Amino acid sequence: MNADTETYCDQLIGFSLPARHARGRIVRLEQSLETILSAHDYPPAIRLLLAEALVITALVGELLKDDGSQLTMQAQTQDGVIELLVCDFRNGELRGYVKHDEQRLAELGANPPLQALFGGGHLAVTFDLAATGQRYQGIVPLEGDSLSEACEHYFAQSEQVPTLFRVAVRANTQGCHAAGLIVQHLAEGEEGRERLHVRMDHPEWEHIAILAGSLRHDELLGAKLSMEAMIWRLFHEEDTILIQTGHRLTRGCRCSITHFEDVLSRFPADERAEMRNEDGIIMVDCAFCSRLFPIQD
Repeated sequence: MNADTETYCDQLIGFSLPARHARGRIVRLEQSLETILSAHDYPPAIRLLLAEALVITALVGELLKDDGSQLTMQAQTQDGVIELLVCDFRNGELRGYVKHDEQRLAELGANPPLQALFGGGHLAVTFDLAATGQRYQGIVPLEGDSLSEACEHYFAQSEQVPTLFRVAVRANTQGCHAAGLIVQHLAEGEEGRERLHVRMDHPEWEHIAILAGSLRHDELLGAKLSMEAMIWRLFHEEDTILIQTGHRLTRGCRCSITHFEDVLSRFPADERAEMRNEDGIIMVDCAFCSRLFPIQD
C-alpha cells in the first residue's frame, strides 16, 4: 500500500449540504478493522457482520460533537444464533465483539440472512454525552435484511431523522476491508429543535437519497478514489458542499489492569473472594481483545 492510499483508510470525513438541509459521514476501515477482527477466530459470516456493525458505529459515533462522548450499538436476542453483538466508538477509538452459537451458525450455511442470525432480536443505540453526563437510548426491533436497514429504522422511529446507509464489506486473502456512508435530512431543525413535521417523502430528502443510493460498493471500497472525491462525485451539482475532516480510527479496547482493579474494587469483599482462583488471583477475560488479565486482589 502506498502513502496516498493509506490516507484514504481508517479515516472519517464529514460533509453537509446546506441548501438541502442534509449532512453525512463517510468512512473506510482497514487496519483498525483487521486488528479488531483478529482478536477472535470468527467464521466468515460473523466477520462480515461485525465489519458492517463497526462501520455503522463509526459513522453514527462521529455525529457526537464533544470529546469523551460515546456511542454504543448493541444487538442481541434470546433465541437467535447470535447472542450478543456490541460495538462502541469514542474519540476515534473503535471496538466490537460478537458472541454466537458456533454449532447453530454452521447449520445455517455460508450466507445466513439477518433474521436467521438474530431471530426476534432488538437493536439498542446508546449515546453517552460527555459535556452533560446524560445518556440517551433508543431500542427498535431488528428488522430488514441488514444491520444498515435496522439502523435506518432506528433513526426513523427513535430520532425522527430520515437516514440512509450504504455499507460495503470485502474479505479476501489480503484481509477484510469495509466502508460506509451515512446521509441524513434535518429539514425542520437543525440541531437542538424538535422535528415535529418530519417527512420521509420530502423533495429535498428524496433528491439526496437518490444520489447517495447510487454509490456502488466498489466505489466505497476502491482505495484509488479519495473520500472527498467520492462526495464530490455524488453531490457535485449542489451549490455548496462543506467538508469536515473527522477522526483517524484505531482499535481502542481501553482494557488494562488498572481499569479492572477499579471495577473489582466496587464489589463486596465476599464476592471478590469467590472470584479468586486457588492462587488467590482473579482472572479477568476481556471479550473485546480476547486477553486474560491476572488481578492480584
